[in-house]
Amino acid sequence: MPVTTFEVALWIQLFAAALGGLHGALFAAAEKQRHIDLLDAIVIGLTVALGGSLLRDVVLDQPPVVIWVNWYILVATGGAIMGMLLQPLFTRAEKAFTLLDAFIMGLFGAIAASKALSLGVGEVGSLAVGVIGAIGGGILRDVILNLPISFLHVGTLYAVAAAAGSGSLVLLTAFGVPILIAGLVCVAVTTVVRVAALHFGWMFPEQHAVNLMRRRWRRRASEPPEFVG
Repeated sequence: MPVTTFEVALWIQLFAAALGGLHGALFAAAEKQRHIDLLDAIVIGLTVALGGSLLRDVVLDQPPVVIWVNWYILVATGGAIMGMLLQPLFTRAEKAFTLLDAFIMGLFGAIAASKALSLGVGEVGSLAVGVIGAIGGGILRDVILNLPISFLHVGTLYAVAAAAGSGSLVLLTAFGVPILIAGLVCVAVTTVVRVAALHFGWMFPEQHAVNLMRRRWRRRASEPPEFVG
């Protein structure tokens, strides 16, 4: 059964782009030791806002929508400038931005995963594209700023939330659920998992097994060799 792309109104996508630009500028403003100027903040804001969509289209070998449609770059730039200039005001609304950030992740994940399915990509590949679309902007931001990749930190569950949402869309469409409903479920699941992980402190356990093996190896290496005979 052919799958169409999860479509939302252009103004919603532009609103998400503006919030992404604003979020990126606020993140840049928090990096005070780097002395980031206005141009740097705009670049980081554009990266956060449009990076996921850009990576999605590159992976799918499609013309990048954020480049071909003028409004995305303009609106994301405006959001970045606003975030830089009004940083003290927006910092007070951290909880609201956390909720909006999770919502945007789900929205971009739904668009990316459904676009992959509509192009004939397999279920597993579409799930991966959905995750890329959801968190790709954050990954590129960390790469540009030479920071540890955020979704690899213990306790963030960025990728888990994105995968849970995109996975639900892929699963529902496989059972013939209309793409509109599957897309909304994707957004809801991503948002709930992300917010719940932050609120309840959900995280995966650290990989102690590898550390234990390392300690044993180091202990054996430090022991004197045994001589037989």
